[in-house]
Amino acid sequence: MRKLIIAFSLILTSIAYSQQEPTRFSLQEAVNYALKNNRNVKNAALDIEAAIKQKWETTATGLPQLSAVVDYQNALKRNVFVFGDQVIQVGSKHTLTGTATLSQLLFDGSYLVGLQSAKVYLEISKNAKTKTDLEVRKAVINAYGNVLLAEESVAILQRNIDVLEKNLNDTTKIFENGLEEEESVEQLKITLSSVKSNLNNTTRLKDLAYQMLNLTIGKPINDTLILTENLDDLTLKNISLNLIEAENNVENNIDFKIAENDKKSKELLVKLEKSKGLPSLNAFLNGGYTGNRETFSFTDTDKKWFGSSIFGVSLNIPIFSSGMRNAATQRAQINLEKAEINLTETEQVLSLEIETAKSNYQFAIEDYENKKENLALAERIENKNQTKFFEGIGSSFELRQAQTQLYTAQQELLQTMLDVITKKAELETLLNTTN
Repeated sequence: MRKLIIAFSLILTSIAYSQQEPTRFSLQEAVNYALKNNRNVKNAALDIEAAIKQKWETTATGLPQLSAVVDYQNALKRNVFVFGDQVIQVGSKHTLTGTATLSQLLFDGSYLVGLQSAKVYLEISKNAKTKTDLEVRKAVINAYGNVLLAEESVAILQRNIDVLEKNLNDTTKIFENGLEEEESVEQLKITLSSVKSNLNNTTRLKDLAYQMLNLTIGKPINDTLILTENLDDLTLKNISLNLIEAENNVENNIDFKIAENDKKSKELLVKLEKSKGLPSLNAFLNGGYTGNRETFSFTDTDKKWFGSSIFGVSLNIPIFSSGMRNAATQRAQINLEKAEINLTETEQVLSLEIETAKSNYQFAIEDYENKKENLALAERIENKNQTKFFEGIGSSFELRQAQTQLYTAQQELLQTMLDVITKKAELETLLNTTN
């Protein structure tokens, strides 16, 4: 029993450890995980399944339909015929009728349009899924980048604090020896307090960034993640000048495809309204048996059952609707014209958006290179001012200015690195490419 308890405890410990073990993700792994587990992606996939079922539902309405009816009647008070002084009861006390009907649609214009509409609806659902995948991919890239930005910001701010605390400690000692003014100590304290406040705020933002990434990829928001990429390497991976030279193929954009789907659906609605003026033809075959009994003895094999069968064809010809069908057709035609206008507008807007995204991406790359140079300059300036300050030939005000300039340059570079990543994702989304 003791061994069993120990084994059971080890199993529980192993399970608990496996549940708490953090998940490691590269950016691509995070995207792949989201494309399977993101809630919007799951719903989009279910919409496709529903569209497939609806397509078959529409198709099945034109296939043979078989139905059966069992009808039982108990004549509590039967009808009578009166012949002179004679009164004759009509019918039987108990009647049981079983009927089966086979029907087949031979021609219906609405059905033919319905088949086309089901295909278009399925295409719409698939395009919606593609759009969802692209948007989720972009959201994951943004969320992943924000986490890396927060992590790098925290690390830089902590390094800045370490340097400032050393400077403050050294300056305080110099001041206590009467070789420095109190203002120099106060200036460093102000700078240190500001950087510490930024660190606290950035740490909180980092926690929120992790929660947002968890939410985006479809994990519980408080799960522990370890990101295996860093901001520097990811930025370099996302610099692709070839993407800027890529052809502006608007027809490949998913929003353009969705607008085309809308136009197709409006065309089918025009066809549907026109088809309502066509005849419809149906055929049916009906067969059944009826049993009449004075007592409820339908299981008695000696009693007769009377069979019947009918074959028929039904032709429905619309003749006059007081202009209703014509008005409905004209209304559908107007909606089609609007869809065509929207398609043209979508094409123009997307062309502009792609050009804008290319420009923004190119600027992000150029700005990244510029901010890298600015940071190098700011570091040199801060080092010079720090040396001058401790040699007694520079003021604390000049040092604080150089430090503030350095901190600004650090954050600006981090932001441009994130911009390179996110602007590329935005351009890829518009071009409908994930290369």
